[in-house]
Amino acid sequence: MRTSNQVDREKQLAAEAAADLVEDGMTVGLGTGSTVAFLLPALARRHRNIRCVATSPHTADLAQQLGIDVAPFTELAILDLAIDGTDQITPDGWLVKGGGAAHTREKLVAITANRFIVIADSTKPVAVLKGPIPIELLAFGLGSTLRRLGDVTLRAVPSSPDGGIIADYHGPLVNPRETAARLSGTPGLIEHGLFPPEMVTTAIIGRGDQVEVIDYRGGK
Repeated sequence: MRTSNQVDREKQLAAEAAADLVEDGMTVGLGTGSTVAFLLPALARRHRNIRCVATSPHTADLAQQLGIDVAPFTELAILDLAIDGTDQITPDGWLVKGGGAAHTREKLVAITANRFIVIADSTKPVAVLKGPIPIELLAFGLGSTLRRLGDVTLRAVPSSPDGGIIADYHGPLVNPRETAARLSGTPGLIEHGLFPPEMVTTAIIGRGDQVEVIDYRGGK
């Protein structure tokens, strides 16, 4: 069992390695969560001339406080790079994201980037994905959507920045691709937290005092 200090050290190492990939002139997507909290000061220390979009108001506020240029996403149609954490990652590159309820924006930023870099500590790799899967739902027709989805619990948290209802899906997860397709095909569901391997370019995982870099470029 790793201590919180050890986990934080691994997050720091992964974040620093990802920050080294950012070059002057890039447009960069910034994720949300505890690992990204280490990324932002690492970027600020490097004084890169970059423009960023943030996946949450919290990330935007922290980045701006550190002097990082954060632009509205409406101004940037293509990103050079996106960097974000993950809740789970399998050996073949499937992710579960959304513990922080930002998965809709995170997925949109990730798919817009030419390269999507995932940063994580050594507690995040798993042999197989485990539920629940974070989801965001339209408030309109919520009862209908919940009935059709089945085993879902609503989170006692504020709505997303875009007005969506945050919940968790507890249904079957034997085949992530089949589950992702079912969720994506459910009217009333805005987005889910299953990210397929073809979205991911590279995973950087802190392990002790080292980082493991996994290349998924074949799928991107």
